Amino acid sequence: MPLYSTQKIKLYNSLSGEKEIFTPIHEGNVGMYVCGPTVYSNVHLGNVRTFMSFDIIFRYFTHLGYKVRYVRNITDVGHMVDDVDEGEDKIAKKARLEKLEPMEVVQRYTIDFHQILKAFNFLPPSIEPTATGHIIEQIEIIKKIVASGIGYEANGSIYFDVVKYNENHNYGILSGRNIEDMLANTRDLDGQSDKKNPQDFALWKKAEPQHIMRWPSPWGEGFPGWHLECTAMSTKYLGNHFDIHGGGMDLKFPHHECEIAQNEACTGQTPVNYWLHANMLTLNGKKMAKSTGNNILPGEILSGDNTILSKAFSASVARFFMLQAHYRSILDFSDDAIVAAEKGYKRLMEALENLTQITASNTSTLDIASWKQLCYDAMNDDFNTPILIAQLFEGVRFCNLLKEGKETLTADDLNDFTIAMNAFVFDVLGLENEKATNSQNDKLEGTVNLLIEMRKQARADKNFALSDQIRDQLLAIGIQLKDGKEGTSFSL
Repeated sequence: MPLYSTQKIKLYNSLSGEKEIFTPIHEGNVGMYVCGPTVYSNVHLGNVRTFMSFDIIFRYFTHLGYKVRYVRNITDVGHMVDDVDEGEDKIAKKARLEKLEPMEVVQRYTIDFHQILKAFNFLPPSIEPTATGHIIEQIEIIKKIVASGIGYEANGSIYFDVVKYNENHNYGILSGRNIEDMLANTRDLDGQSDKKNPQDFALWKKAEPQHIMRWPSPWGEGFPGWHLECTAMSTKYLGNHFDIHGGGMDLKFPHHECEIAQNEACTGQTPVNYWLHANMLTLNGKKMAKSTGNNILPGEILSGDNTILSKAFSASVARFFMLQAHYRSILDFSDDAIVAAEKGYKRLMEALENLTQITASNTSTLDIASWKQLCYDAMNDDFNTPILIAQLFEGVRFCNLLKEGKETLTADDLNDFTIAMNAFVFDVLGLENEKATNSQNDKLEGTVNLLIEMRKQARADKNFALSDQIRDQLLAIGIQLKDGKEGTSFSL
C-alpha cells in the first residue's frame, strides 16, 4: 500500500484562498508545472528559495509514492523589460549590451542556473522545456484564441481582449482584482498603443526591424508574449487540465492571471486545480536589489566572496536556513540567521551519526510511531517544513537519550526510527551530510594525488605511455590534470 493512501495532504490554494485536501486528477499521479527562470542574468537568491519550495513539494510527493511529472520551463524569449508588453525583450537587451547573440546569453545563464541548483541539491524536473522550442505550439494557441473572438490583430501584433473575455469569465479570479477598477486606474496611453483596452496583453508581438529574436507566423515576423509560453508548455506536457501550478508570489498577477484567461479562451476549461505561490526573500530586513547593493548571489554565499556575511557557508546550511520558514512566509536572510542555522544543522548531522552507534534493546521506551506521524502531519499541512524541522529536533533529543542509555528501542523500532530520520532529512528536505561529503572529497584528493605521483615517476622513467594513460583516463572521468611551475594540480 503506497504511503499516499494513508497520508492526506492539505495545501493552500491561491485560487480559493483556503487550505484544501489534495485530490489528484488521476490516482497515484501528480502533474505539476512551475514557472522557471528568465535566463538573462545570474539566478538570484530569491529564485533559489522559490524553486527550493517546489523541490521540497516534488520530493514529498515522490516520497509518498506518487508518480510525479514535474515540468519547469526556461524562458528564453518573450519576457519584456519591466514585465510589460512594450519595449525590449530582457534577453535581447542583455545580448545588445554585451554584444552577444541572444542564445549565447541564454546558454550562459542557463548553465549558471543549473550549476547553482545542483550545488543546492535540487532534483531535476521531469521535463524542462524552453519557450523557443515551442513557438509552433504557441502560434496554434493564438489561432484558437483569435478564432474564439477574444484575440485580435493590430498592426501585426495579436492581443488578448480582456474586456470581451470578462463578459463570460472572471479576469481577476486568481489575484482578486476587479477589471473595472483596473481599467479605471490605468493611465490613458493617448492612442500610442494598438490595444483596445489598457489591460489587454500581447499574445504575439510584431518584430521591429531592430529586434533580433523573430519567427515567421500567419501575422508576419514576430515573437510570442511572455504569458503564452507557459500555457503552451504546461498543456502540452500535462494536458488541458492538471493538478498543480506553482511559482513566485510576484507572478500571481499578471502572469498567472493571464495564463488562466488564455487556457479558458483556448480550451473552454479551467487549467489548474491548485495554484501554489512561494513568498519573497529579504536581506537584512530590506528588499534585495542590485541597485542599492543590498544583494547577494547564491554562489557568493558558498564562496564567502561578499561583504554581507562573516564567512562562507555550505549549500546544505543555506538550504537548511531557508527551510526553517514556511514557503508562504517572507523570509529574511542575514548573517546572524544563517550562523544560527549552521549550529542547528550541525546538531542534526551529529545526531544522525550518533544514531548509527545505538544498540537495540529488548524494550522500547519511546513512541516512535507517534513521533513519525507528527513528522508526516507537518508535511501534510501545506508542506510545513519548520514544523517538520521542530519534530526532527525532537528526534535529535531521542538520539541523545538513547546514546546516554536513558531510553531504549527494540531492533524494529530502532530501524524504523533510523529510516524515518534519514528519509525526512535527506530525501524530503534534501539536505546533505557535509562531513560525509568532505570525507569523500578527502579520499578522492588522496587517490588523485597518488596517481599524480605515479605519473611523475613514470615521466622520470621516460615511460610517457603510462604517463599519458594516467592523464587521459583521469580526464575521461572528469578529472583534469594541470602541469605548472609549482607541480601538477587537478580540477573536477
